Parts: sequence; C-alpha cells; structure tokens
Amino acid sequence: MSVSLVKGQKISLQKESSGGLTAVVMGLGWDPVDKPVGEGFFAKLKNLFSPGQDVDLDASCALFDENKNPIDFVWFRQLKSKDGSITHTGDNLTGAGEAEDDEQIIVDLTKVPVNVKSLVFTINSFQGQTFNEIKNAVCRLVDQSGNQEIARYVLSGGGNHTAMVMAKLYREGAEWKMEALGEPANGQVVDQLIPVMKKFL
Repeated sequence: MSVSLVKGQKISLQKESSGGLTAVVMGLGWDPVDKPVGEGFFAKLKNLFSPGQDVDLDASCALFDENKNPIDFVWFRQLKSKDGSITHTGDNLTGAGEAEDDEQIIVDLTKVPVNVKSLVFTINSFQGQTFNEIKNAVCRLVDQSGNQEIARYVLSGGGNHTAMVMAKLYREGAEWKMEALGEPANGQVVDQLIPVMKKFL
C-alpha cells in the first residue's frame, strides 16, 4: 500500500516495497489552473474548450556525492545520466494529458555509482511561470518491476516561486530512503537550484 507523505517525512524504500527493489520511477505531475470565465457566450465557450493556460514545468534530478558536491544532472537537455543509471522519459510542454505523471525519471538503483549519496528531484518553470498558475502538483515513487506505487507527496497551495525541490532519494548504509521536501525555490533550470538543494543534503 502506498504511503502518503507529509513534508519532511522519511521512509525506507526496502521496507515499503517488501524488499527486492531494483528500479524506481519518480513521476511528477501537475495541472494548469482554470482560467477565469469571461462574460458572454463566446467567452464561456472558449473557456469550456480551453480551461487552463499551458504550463511548461520541467522535472529534473541532481546527483550529489557525500560532500554535497553535484556530480551530474538529468533534465530535458540531458535525458540520461553520464553513468547510465538514471533516465528522463521526455519533456511535457503543457501539463496536459490523462496520465497521472506528466514527466517521469527512472532510476536503476543497482547502477547508481557508490560515490552518489543523494538524488534530489525538482520541478521548475523554464518560462518563468509561477506555482500560482498550477494545481495538483504531486510526486510519486513507483516500483518499476511491478508498477506498484510506493509513496506519494502532494503539494498544497500555490506561490510566486518558479521552482520546487520536491523530494530526495538517499543512501543510509546499504539502504535507500526517500524524504519529502516540498521546498519552494526560484530558478529556470536545475543547476540554479543547487543552493536550495544543498540545505537538505
């Protein structure tokens, strides 16, 4: 059964998945907020067929060593980590679609190099749109082998920030754990969020 996380909560991936976890998918989703309905028949008709403005958020993953140094980034301009352990499935430019995850990042835990201590997942607006323009922002971790959801973290409220440090996966001994972060930030690309990410390493 999936765990609904609150900000700052930590879980053991092995315990929550009953062991044997080898690869996970971090899915990030969001929806544009509804446009205010205008006056008149044609304005209402337009709003009916175009309920929200497209919002292009980008999911990213930053890899850090035990000294809090960034090693690599996976984002829309680099869809695979240099070591091959992490893959981004592609950029969603609108936030629209029926799937719960607008963007996904796949992590093969067996291939993550031993010098990588933490994986930090972020979403940010490359176009500078703020979180006041989105709703239903969520990140969820899924066991790739059985497509079973392990945990999810739902964000509440909007804000004038353009980015969010969502969650991190980190090693504690031989065990992988997850922590829900939900920290607002500002930046159009992932490396601009490093100072905020480092506060949680």
